[in-house]
Amino acid sequence: MEYKIADIEAAFEGQILQKTGESDYTIKINDKQHTLKILKMNTRGIEFVLDSHVHTVKYLDAGTAHMKMVVDGTPFAVNMHHSLNEIVYKNSGGGDSGDAQTALHSQIPGKVVSVNVSEGDSVKKGDVVCVLESMKMQVSIKSHKDGTIKKIKVKPAASVAKNDILAEIE
Repeated sequence: MEYKIADIEAAFEGQILQKTGESDYTIKINDKQHTLKILKMNTRGIEFVLDSHVHTVKYLDAGTAHMKMVVDGTPFAVNMHHSLNEIVYKNSGGGDSGDAQTALHSQIPGKVVSVNVSEGDSVKKGDVVCVLESMKMQVSIKSHKDGTIKKIKVKPAASVAKNDILAEIE
């Protein structure tokens, strides 16, 4: 993710190395390993512990390319890089998951904004199946393989949890 705060530009590369508990992770940010525990997360913000330090983020306003937030009491305007859709796509069964998997899972909790396909529709790998809103950001959930939509499991305005099945693709 890349971001710009005021006139300061910075970028960081992060990844989840291991899930160590229900809400506990070992992560790596810019080649340094950290422990992360999610305490609370919803559409208004997130509270987490990073390396024994508690942090609170409150989301104020979000567009497609920016987000205004308050982090530990300090306001920030963050310009987001548009790689979030690709990250969600890879983590929801896209990329190297293989063609055997029929279920398209949500990797994030959120609200269904739109369903872009119908049962019986043909889709190609990377086609948008539905759009979710999570933490005031819209994320396109893309097909992880070529196939036919066998079953749509969600409707617009429905809430979904992480790992819920959104659709079945044969």
